[in-house]
Amino acid sequence: MTDELAEPSLRITEIFYSLQGEADSVGWPTVFIRLTGCPLRCAYCDTTYAFSGGEKMPISAILQRVREYSTRYVTVTGGEPLAQPGCLSLLSALADSGYQVSLETSGALDVSGVDARIVKVMDLKTPASGEMARNRYENLDCLTPRDQIKFVIADSADYQWSKQQVNEHRLAERCQVLFSPVMGQMAPSELADRILADQLPVRFQIQLHKFLWDDARGK
Repeated sequence: MTDELAEPSLRITEIFYSLQGEADSVGWPTVFIRLTGCPLRCAYCDTTYAFSGGEKMPISAILQRVREYSTRYVTVTGGEPLAQPGCLSLLSALADSGYQVSLETSGALDVSGVDARIVKVMDLKTPASGEMARNRYENLDCLTPRDQIKFVIADSADYQWSKQQVNEHRLAERCQVLFSPVMGQMAPSELADRILADQLPVRFQIQLHKFLWDDARGK
């Protein structure tokens, strides 16, 4: 088989089965495929173990692992999954297999090539992340009503910046907008109160898996 016809492989940190802790499908039993590698270094990152290492797996082997679990839902995450070129082929293969697939991405890399069947859950990085300059605003034009844009908010300055972005780019008219507190830095109740006081057209969320399993790896 020539290199051009070879099956794509990706470097995988872990594949595990858990409840979706965030976004629109929160609470659903889901298979998570965590790809290795990320070009960003967000200050609040909770998956630094995915920056390196991992196991190289062909897409067929990844699909076989996913089939071990009885679920309709699959999330491809990282790291930054789009940092690996084979991610686009993996997403399409999962959709071809009948799964409801979401992609968790930082928003720093081009999402225009993502299969239209995939739900994009895309960050806009806030000032406290340390990676605000990496935001790729061209990606906003690729979002559809079934996609979601996420702000991870650490403090009052992050909140004010996020509110400005929602208004300036009319984000609530493009897709769902998610506001999430950085655990240990902003109290969930404080963020909830701010959203209500300002009557923002956003969806409050917390990381369910951290409340259930205290951020245990593989959960």
